Amino acid sequence: MPSQALDNQHFEVVIIGAGMAGLAAGIRLALGGKNVIILERHNASGGLNSFYSQAGRKFDVGLHAMTNYVPKGTKGTPLIKLLRQLRIPYDALDLCPQNGSKVSFPGCELGFSNDFAFFESEVARAFPKQIDGFHALAEEVRTLDAFNLGSMPTSAREAVKRHISDPLLEDMIFCPVMYYGSAEEHDMDYGQFAIMFRSLFFEGFARPLDGVRVIIRLLQDKYRSLGGVRKMRCGIQKIHTNGDRASAIELDSGATITADKIISTAGAVETARMCDDQSANAASDNIGQLSFTETITVFDKQPTDFGWDETIIFFNTAERFRYARVEDELVDPTSGVICFPNNYQYGNDRQLDEGFLRVTAMANHDKWCALNEDDYLAQKAYWYEELQKVTLGLLPKPKGGLNLDEHRLATDMFTPRTVRKYTGHLNGAIYGAPNKIKDGRTHLENLYLAGTDQGFLGIVGAMLSGISMANLHVLQGD
Repeated sequence: MPSQALDNQHFEVVIIGAGMAGLAAGIRLALGGKNVIILERHNASGGLNSFYSQAGRKFDVGLHAMTNYVPKGTKGTPLIKLLRQLRIPYDALDLCPQNGSKVSFPGCELGFSNDFAFFESEVARAFPKQIDGFHALAEEVRTLDAFNLGSMPTSAREAVKRHISDPLLEDMIFCPVMYYGSAEEHDMDYGQFAIMFRSLFFEGFARPLDGVRVIIRLLQDKYRSLGGVRKMRCGIQKIHTNGDRASAIELDSGATITADKIISTAGAVETARMCDDQSANAASDNIGQLSFTETITVFDKQPTDFGWDETIIFFNTAERFRYARVEDELVDPTSGVICFPNNYQYGNDRQLDEGFLRVTAMANHDKWCALNEDDYLAQKAYWYEELQKVTLGLLPKPKGGLNLDEHRLATDMFTPRTVRKYTGHLNGAIYGAPNKIKDGRTHLENLYLAGTDQGFLGIVGAMLSGISMANLHVLQGD
């Protein structure tokens, strides 16, 4: 359907964005019998979690691990709830649990797996004087009403300090939690901390063998089977308003459509700036400051052939862990995430054909976007090498004297410029605005937020966000 053919059409619900939140909201609404359309500016679904091909090789973007993993049959967890809401069978996700991961700081390492008791034993080993406080923190996190949409933000740092007095352990807990789900610098909302702590440590990591495309295709196929309409390469030029309501949506093509309700997954600031009753710099105090770069290296051997067995390593090489906007350089190489997508328990002699090493670090959006093309390519090459040096300094030396250069097949790297181009997120802020809008409400009565800036992060979080906002603002009361 050409976007021009949409002109003057009316839908009960328009969803902006075909990422995880948008697709999940679309499925939920289609299951509820709603006439719904998803509009996506780009030519691929998935949003922040997508994939692309280069020289015939498929690369995942975003998916290091799907958090919130629980074995089939586990009751009452976010993953199981969302599958029930979307009418998707557990086995369709092909979730394969991690081998094991760790947090690596100077002079201290903490291993963790999908068994929380192992993480507890690691804390007891490395921080024997802190274990009682850690148990108290874990129990508080377990019982916190973290999904309460009406709760006010409180400091996670202050909450953790009530139980943990050693700043090293405090930082080692925050490093993975922040890297996998904080849009705030230095601190985060305690409710968001609790959601992430549960999803990483109480539940765990898993991945489909074929990566994020399994999840995207599953959602697309389900939505299509329910009669949902999805329009790609269809950007929003303007949301027209009339009083306190959105009255029409003007597309980039010039076509105009109307809707009873709109759910936007484009981001809080980005959505506000679409509205014709807001200024071009509306909500500038809530633009995310945190962006990232990631290198991808492909080998003709498995990571385990080099002696690299962990699934994910969250690292920090500085005296104190700093989670904040990069100020003086293009990249801050002192902390980040090392991921080996091969190191999951795929079973039945299944494995990725090639070895993959992914390294993520924080980066400066403005500096990357200011470079001319020649300098941009030169800086990508420089920072690729710098991040490899940091990574190889943290990993065991390759087994058997293997030379990495001889086994490297391909490399790639994305920067904040890439993120901005393919997601539209201001500042290339992957985790969006620092101030989340938990109930999804905006200044307009019939315009709602879902996804990153509603506040549930990660793949499972994004899908739960789409479901929750569709239920709360559209289906409840029908």
